Amino acid sequence: MAAVRKIQIYDTTLRDGCQSEDVSLTVPDKLQIAQALDGLGIDYIEGGWPGSNERDAAFFREVAKLGLRHARIAAFGSTRRAHLRASEDSNLRMLLKANTPVATVVGKTWDLHVREGLRVSHQENLDILADTVSYLKRHVDEVILDAEHFFDGFFSNREHALACLKAVEQAGSDLICLCDTNGGRLPHEIEAAVTAAAAAVKCPLGIHCHNDSEVGVANSIAAVRAGAVQVQGTINGLGERCGNANLISVVANLQLKLGFSCVAPAKLRSLQDVAMLVYELVNVAPNPRQPYVGRSAFAHKAGLHVSGIERNSRTYEHIDPALVGNDRRVLLSELSGRANIMYKSREFGLAIEPSNEKVGLLLDELKRLEAEGYAFDGADASFELLMLRTLGLAREHFRFVNFRVFDDKWHEEQAPFSEAVVVIDGPDGQRTRSSAIGNGPVHALDEALRRALLPYYPNVANAKLVDYKVRVLDNRSGTGARVRVLIESADGKRSWSTVGVSSNVIEASWQALVDSMEYKLHKDNVKPRAAARASLNSTGKGSAHTRSVRGRASGA
Repeated sequence: MAAVRKIQIYDTTLRDGCQSEDVSLTVPDKLQIAQALDGLGIDYIEGGWPGSNERDAAFFREVAKLGLRHARIAAFGSTRRAHLRASEDSNLRMLLKANTPVATVVGKTWDLHVREGLRVSHQENLDILADTVSYLKRHVDEVILDAEHFFDGFFSNREHALACLKAVEQAGSDLICLCDTNGGRLPHEIEAAVTAAAAAVKCPLGIHCHNDSEVGVANSIAAVRAGAVQVQGTINGLGERCGNANLISVVANLQLKLGFSCVAPAKLRSLQDVAMLVYELVNVAPNPRQPYVGRSAFAHKAGLHVSGIERNSRTYEHIDPALVGNDRRVLLSELSGRANIMYKSREFGLAIEPSNEKVGLLLDELKRLEAEGYAFDGADASFELLMLRTLGLAREHFRFVNFRVFDDKWHEEQAPFSEAVVVIDGPDGQRTRSSAIGNGPVHALDEALRRALLPYYPNVANAKLVDYKVRVLDNRSGTGARVRVLIESADGKRSWSTVGVSSNVIEASWQALVDSMEYKLHKDNVKPRAAARASLNSTGKGSAHTRSVRGRASGA
């Protein structure tokens, strides 16, 4: 049996990734990412350019204290300047001061850059490369040469590009990383050039691709197939311009599809956690459609697809999502079939037979509401409540009576404020009126509803609104258009999303707020305080289903 070929993974999120527009990491951020990468089993972590800024220099001082178990830390720099010896170059001295086991330097291999950037002869460029690598090799364990613009150089002047590789090989480079710096080459070009490079030198080769043609991952895979033993890239494809090759996809593809070894199989399950951590620390919203780790990567909406995965997940999933730490999600929409309903019922812990006539009623109601503008694929909590109500399993925790909202702005310099009044019937049948002031009508409504419920259900105090989105459904109607409001709530243990639709944005928000509170109470399975346990049904004021928050709220 042939041995599994190991591919080294070299992460440059902390250097190349920080060149992304609007991305900046503090030293603690970089240290946290380094620990996560080490836990994932990444082989190399490029920490930054110590000669360029104090923050990167500080990172190298602090990372040495972490005691990383697997990854080797690399400091990044450039080859010596022309007309200087390597020992005289201040940037190289700063590189060595980082005191890392690995030094990575970028050097020119494209004759265009040699001629118009460095403005030196081809031979002098070879001398710069060799002198730099030879000098560094005397001071650090491992030297990697990033052959900048190698592929553009190869197709422009093959002889000089390959001569550069031979020069650094003879100078003692431990690995030569071939860079598609402009990100403009395609997989067949990458494969041809890597094959030629592997024939020209015995030094191990790596690949570093940018994603300007949206083939950064494909180019990296092509290079590995042609003989590269190391892949450089960033988590989530962060990087200058269109970004770098996304290491999340690179690792998953190489290991799960091609049988290479990148990280330990058990570590592969932390891919999603690492991806989400980096999104959080760089303050970029996660891409829900990101392959392998995105929230939508294994989401199924069409009834035909759900029916298929129910029988065999391979029908509509290329891998088991658990292998990369992700989960399967079944969505609900006007495209749903009975299979979607049955899948969600099991997800919610409800024992329903497929033959139950109420499944058909629920499916009809789902399609009706979706046609009105509701979107339950992003509001599972609202759908769970709808399912409970339709099946007659809902417990009504309170009954809405009415609300009013006032907006005031007393003079131009003052910020406006809102006051909301909410009236409910509590679980003891008593009518409660609560008011609150907020910085907007939805904030005021949220506070007023919470105050009305707190005497009966103290647990609502820890439920917080964490996101609020409004979508105009028909902009042809102008300010009279119907809107859809999506609210995300959390209580420290879970998060959930609810939806409301109306031509009145306050009413749509109220629907989503009520569902949010109802869902919180349903999941906590709490009973009202001892002094207020009288059954709602004894008041004779209607069932939970007739009160459905899908109806219009009076006073809106």
